[in-house]
Amino acid sequence: MAPDPADVTRRLDAALVGIATSFRGMSAHPQESNCECHWGSAEELALLKTPDVALDDDLLRRTYWTNDWHHPGPLLRRILPQVTHGLVTGQVEPVDQLGCHFGHSRWQEWPTAQRDAVQEFLDAWWLHVLIDPTAKAPAHEALVLVSEASATLTPWLTTWASVLTDPIAGHQLVVATSEWMYDLLGDAHPWSSWHDEDDWSVALSRWVLRHAPAALRQFGGPSRLHDDVRRLALPFADRWDR
Repeated sequence: MAPDPADVTRRLDAALVGIATSFRGMSAHPQESNCECHWGSAEELALLKTPDVALDDDLLRRTYWTNDWHHPGPLLRRILPQVTHGLVTGQVEPVDQLGCHFGHSRWQEWPTAQRDAVQEFLDAWWLHVLIDPTAKAPAHEALVLVSEASATLTPWLTTWASVLTDPIAGHQLVVATSEWMYDLLGDAHPWSSWHDEDDWSVALSRWVLRHAPAALRQFGGPSRLHDDVRRLALPFADRWDR
């Protein structure tokens, strides 16, 4: 049974407060550096080393799009309050670079309060994306971030399956299936991942085969997509004979 959207909103609001509290006063590593020609100025780098100063949208975006920082953990801690708030408001897109930034930061090894705050935000935001009509990110994009950030795919799919009685979550599955199908039919993973794309592709295909047919029956979708899901169930060589 899907949770009450009001409860999900309250949980997400509390998770944002938890992030703001846990990461107040954080700054980039004192010796952090990056190429001024390709990233930004020394003055902008100094802002990352100054706690609790808001970054403009462009500087924030360049910071989380860049994956060659020397000390990614402190840097992510510095920008997390803005990044998480931006994911909720739509000012930050759940791009794969951001998920990789989470992964490079090794946040699961941070102190318990910080680690728990990050996990709770990811869990709360994922539910929000799945069932809240005001969510700014589609589920198939949010899945890239949460799975790359946590280095695991299955728990997020399990949560999605648990709320498929909600019409928004069901419709999101139809949209996602359409977005993924070209790659899945070729036994490829739908996004570039730092993790085991082969295993993830198999897991995602099996999950789609288990849950997409019912969603398609309930919420429609082009006839081609119905046919593609049926083809996905066939051995690879047989898919192209139909």
